[in-house]
Amino acid sequence: MLFERFEDKGLSQYSYAVGCRSHGGVAIVDPRRDIDVYLEYAFALGVRIEFVLETHVHADFASGARELAERTGAQLLLSAFDRGELYEVQFPHERLADRQAIVLGSTQLVSRHTPGHTPEHLSFLVYDTARTDQIPVIMLSGDFLFVGSLGRPDLLGEEAKRGLASRLYDSVQALADLPDGLEIHPGHGSGSMCGSGMSDRPMSTLGFERVANPYLRAGLDRDSFIAKILANVLPFPPYYRRMKEVNSRGLPALNGIPRLKPLDPGEFKARMDRGHVAVDLRDQLAFGGGHITGAFGVGAGPDLSTWAAWVVPYDTPILLVADDDALIEASVRALVRVGLDEVEGYLAGGMAAWSAAGLPESHTPQLTPSELHQRLASDEPFRVIDVRSDGEWAGGHIALADHIMAGFIADRAAGLKDGLGPIVLVCGAGYRSTVAASVLERAGIHPVENVTGGMNGWRAPGLPEAK
Repeated sequence: MLFERFEDKGLSQYSYAVGCRSHGGVAIVDPRRDIDVYLEYAFALGVRIEFVLETHVHADFASGARELAERTGAQLLLSAFDRGELYEVQFPHERLADRQAIVLGSTQLVSRHTPGHTPEHLSFLVYDTARTDQIPVIMLSGDFLFVGSLGRPDLLGEEAKRGLASRLYDSVQALADLPDGLEIHPGHGSGSMCGSGMSDRPMSTLGFERVANPYLRAGLDRDSFIAKILANVLPFPPYYRRMKEVNSRGLPALNGIPRLKPLDPGEFKARMDRGHVAVDLRDQLAFGGGHITGAFGVGAGPDLSTWAAWVVPYDTPILLVADDDALIEASVRALVRVGLDEVEGYLAGGMAAWSAAGLPESHTPQLTPSELHQRLASDEPFRVIDVRSDGEWAGGHIALADHIMAGFIADRAAGLKDGLGPIVLVCGAGYRSTVAASVLERAGIHPVENVTGGMNGWRAPGLPEAK
């Protein structure tokens, strides 16, 4: 049996290849948008991609299932339970019923309808029939069962979430006929907002989850389960609705990662004047030291996909700014994974070229934790806003700070135009506060200052915290 996990660290997303070496075929489950990783895997092993499967219509990343099936001639098999639902798949595919078998030589995948996270959700039981066809060895549980948690049931809105939570309870009860030794391989790991309280481990066993997962413990009745799962739902990222819409409608084929054109400062500015948006990939200090007015400060690296999806407008051409051209391809890849496809170019020569051309730029003053501590003891009017998550805030924060999670800062921007002095932003280490600062600056709020090193810098010298 062939089995491989592919990880997108930025989105904490897992996709899988399952198949049979002697048969020479594999199925790819929940592929991401940049599908070259699966094509390269199949080529390296000398196997065919025969099936492309999805557990559900995804909310947090752009699916590559449609293009992968088209490129390889594989059968595209999707849940039959989306019919009549809010997000119904609109492009051609074959429909998978409950307990339907997909055969790849001595490896078999059997679908299980496991609704709750979404109405159509499927999980896949994997059998290695060369050893036994009686007991499955793996469950690809998608966003139904995570290591330490379950999928959130609120993707269809407030009115539907209690009903989906009840269906999630039924899906948990339906695990009763499966063995303790069954390996659980989920669709996400810790860091995803598709469920709260996930473990850092990428896999588990059903027996361990029955003991350690708070939603699988014996004796939890339906009402208690529903109350528990709904009490722990994370904040809802608004871009999830768009991702559901585009994934159900079907994204256009990428045909490879877009090759970007380097743009001289004059052409870059002309495009911005026509409505393009700039995404500055540099770090907190570089962005604060000088950036193109109106640029989003969303640094390159594993968090780019998530935060670009939160704040960068869709259906608007995107231009990139970096001081190292080597970051461009990986950053484009991160953006297309969340459906931000219209990346049209990058600034040749980076900010040094922009500054040399004498074009307008803005600055975000940086404030050290010790300087902020001293200002808090003064009579100077200003406002501190902590943009971390609810859990981080509850674990300790600067006294007198307000709390607005960075993803919602744009929605609250109008209420921050109060003229009460500078707004000082703080997060964990400076990444999210840079994102938030750029959003506020685009909304016309000035001055905005950023705390270098965030709460990590605040805690290093032992400065006081409130809880």
